[in-house]
Amino acid sequence: MTRPFSLSSNSNTVVVHRLHPPINMADSSSSNPSTSTASASTSTAAKPASDFTSQLTDEEIVQPIPDLQLAQHRFILSQSKLSNLHDKAKAALLEGIKRDEMAPWLAQDSLLSSQLDNSNGSLLKELQENNKDELTKLDEKIKDAQDNLGETELSDALRNKASYLAKIGEKDKAVEAYEYALSKQAGLGSKIDLRLSLIRVGFFHNDLKLASSNIEHAKKLIDQGGDWDRRNRLKVYQAVYYTQIRDFKNACQLLLDTMPTFTAVELIPYDDFIILSIIMGVLILNRKELKSKIIDSPEVIATLSSFSAPSSSSSSSSTAATPSSPSSPSGSSSSNYLKDYTTSLYESEYSKFFRALSEIETHHLIPNLLLNQHSKYYIREMRIKAYSQLLESYRSMTIANMARNFGVGENYIENDLAKFISAGTLNCSIDKVNGVVETNRPDIKNARYEQAIKQGDVLLNSLQKLSRVIG
Repeated sequence: MTRPFSLSSNSNTVVVHRLHPPINMADSSSSNPSTSTASASTSTAAKPASDFTSQLTDEEIVQPIPDLQLAQHRFILSQSKLSNLHDKAKAALLEGIKRDEMAPWLAQDSLLSSQLDNSNGSLLKELQENNKDELTKLDEKIKDAQDNLGETELSDALRNKASYLAKIGEKDKAVEAYEYALSKQAGLGSKIDLRLSLIRVGFFHNDLKLASSNIEHAKKLIDQGGDWDRRNRLKVYQAVYYTQIRDFKNACQLLLDTMPTFTAVELIPYDDFIILSIIMGVLILNRKELKSKIIDSPEVIATLSSFSAPSSSSSSSSTAATPSSPSSPSGSSSSNYLKDYTTSLYESEYSKFFRALSEIETHHLIPNLLLNQHSKYYIREMRIKAYSQLLESYRSMTIANMARNFGVGENYIENDLAKFISAGTLNCSIDKVNGVVETNRPDIKNARYEQAIKQGDVLLNSLQKLSRVIG
């Protein structure tokens, strides 16, 4: 897939005319375009992702520099368990590296060099020559702006050089160039745009310290008077950062806040953004909130209606449930697994939920750069949430009945519950003799009373110490 860009600039931002949609994060062969409406007054009926591109003006589309989809493909290539996706990832990487002339990234990454440049380094040499020629031109434009033009032209030239260094994967020089360009910027909007660019550089090179510091800088600039679009765009960047550091609660809140007005397609494709919102929402929200904020969301409904499941060939081994369980229903279609995952826990359809959870792990957690490191934690927490939801309605339940509810074998459910009970994450016990799971409901009133007594004791002790000091 080629993705040429047409650059233009003004005093506030660098924009791009996107000629092709971004590559889907979970499945590089997906044909769903990924973007969103930027209108402040979003209509109640969400439109499919393919309709959003035509609604975005040139100034609302920011360059994907650096292209984070290439980092995603590089991650897939590094995972031996995803060998069935390597050919597509390699093709997309080769195309993207040639398109963006990414000689520094290719030279510094041994995996890319060994996998993509097999012609005695000829590709690297060609790209390095292109980089040298382009940087010479950019330096000449900067010198011309310093000698003959005004501050606006100089700031544009500095910003273009920083963007080119970021695009080719020259991290350290790009950060230095962006910081220098920031020192020459007068407009608040331009400074925010450059901070957002630095955040993307941090994400691309997995430098969370760089991303975090620039998020803080951007927040301060936004508080000084940033516009509505940049404020919402920064929230998406924060949500991605919180996801990376496993602060799922804050990530979920920001994702839901920006869902109706999402425009940050330079960071994450629209469909992937909605799927990430679903994944976070199902984990964090209670049933009432899940219904109102996810299941009934116009954006989610529109995305689910056009969603097509990735090919089964992209699957890797899943740990969410026992695939070979004799109790698992057969013949179910996987094409609706995202919709099943969104609604099944709310509707207490636990067997359907377990099957959908397995598909989510296979297609959206394990092969995802953003979520892979959290996949085991996420699956564990979702199983705990499902077990707790079922058990809270009963004082006791037979293991056989519980296994039927989840569509797995009795041995599996017993062993799984035992792990969570021993870890103290499930308030129940197993009666092995009678084959029963008994719930141990926590006494919330007594717990609150004891907490109030303890806090009162602390307060009284503090007052006594204070009275002795005063007296």
